[in-house]
Amino acid sequence: MSALSHITFIVQNLDRMQTILEKVLKAKCIYASGQNTFSLSEERFFLVDDVWIGVMKGEALSDRSYNHIAFKIEDADFDGRLAEINALGLEIRPPRPRVEGEGRSIYFYDDDNHLLELHTGTLKQRLARYGVKDAF
Repeated sequence: MSALSHITFIVQNLDRMQTILEKVLKAKCIYASGQNTFSLSEERFFLVDDVWIGVMKGEALSDRSYNHIAFKIEDADFDGRLAEINALGLEIRPPRPRVEGEGRSIYFYDDDNHLLELHTGTLKQRLARYGVKDAF
């Protein structure tokens, strides 16, 4: 295995999810199937930097959990991204308790109960803060 290929979210409203991805993650839509589906349902593909995100039309998750996908952001972008989330009326989940030096996070739910995180830290920073040496 060489890398993560893509992430797919099943959503009820493709337009709403596109707005969330474009406003909060600064995603770029690179494909929209329209009615010409090649997969299970109508879908759209996005790029967030070099991460491929797919969204497919379908039913929302019935339950919420702490299962989530975290996207790296710069600390300087934290307040702006939080403002975008609030402007879209998305529910923000309180962050878990943190120790100084492991970065800041914004956890928020999309309309289909997916939990997304915007995080300012890196794995290397977190491990260093936890006292782990030579992990890389």
